[in-house]
Amino acid sequence: MKKQIIPSTQTAIKMNKVLEKIKATKVVPVVVLQDSTDAIPLAKALVDGGLPCAEVTFRTEAAEESIQLMKSEYPQMLVGAGTVITMDQLERALRAGAEFIVSPGFDPEIVDECIKRNVPVLPGCVTPSEVIQAVKRNLEVIKFFPAEQYGGVATIKALGAAFPSLKFMPTGGIGTANLEEYLGCDKIWACGGSWMVKGDMIAAGEFDKIRDLTRAAVELAETIRK
Repeated sequence: MKKQIIPSTQTAIKMNKVLEKIKATKVVPVVVLQDSTDAIPLAKALVDGGLPCAEVTFRTEAAEESIQLMKSEYPQMLVGAGTVITMDQLERALRAGAEFIVSPGFDPEIVDECIKRNVPVLPGCVTPSEVIQAVKRNLEVIKFFPAEQYGGVATIKALGAAFPSLKFMPTGGIGTANLEEYLGCDKIWACGGSWMVKGDMIAAGEFDKIRDLTRAAVELAETIRK
C-alpha cells in the first residue's frame, strides 16, 4: 500500500503564505497564452489593473516560457500554473518558477509530488470521494471546476457542510454577473476567472482593455468582500 503523504510543517507554512495571497486577490485571472511574447504586456496590464496575479494554463506550449517571463519582469506577481495534468507539465511549471499548481482534477501523483516538494497545490474536486482525498492530505483549499456545470454555489455549500475545514476556489462560468453570488459565500476562498483576460483580447493586443477590465473586476470584488 502506498504511504499517504501529509504536508510537513514547512510545507504548510509555505502553502499558507501563497494561499493568503490568493485570498487577498479575491479573483485569480486564468490565462491562456498562445504566444509567449504576450506574457509581459499581459502581466503589465494585470499589475496596472491592480491584480498582480495569474494562473497560466498549460493548455498551450507557450505556458512555460510565459511564466518565466512574467516572473522575471514582474517579480512581485504571484504566478501559478494551471491545467497541470501530467508530471512532465508539473516539472516544466516548477522549472519556470510557478509558485502554485492548479489541476482541473484530482491526480494523487501530482498532488503528492507537490506536497513532497513544498509546492502549494489546488487540485480539482467536485465529488465527495475526491474531496476526501484532499482532506486526507490536510489540504486547506481546493479547486472546484467547472463550477457552473457542477452546480455552482449550491454544490459548494453542500460539500462545505460535509467538509467544514475546506475552502474552495471555483473556476468555470464565473463573471461579473455572478461574482457576487460566489464571493458572497464564506466557503469560497477566491474565484478563478477569464473574463478580463479573454484569448481574443490577448491575440488582438488589447492590453489597455484588459487593464481596464481587470481594474473593474478588482473594484467589483472589493464591493462584495472587504
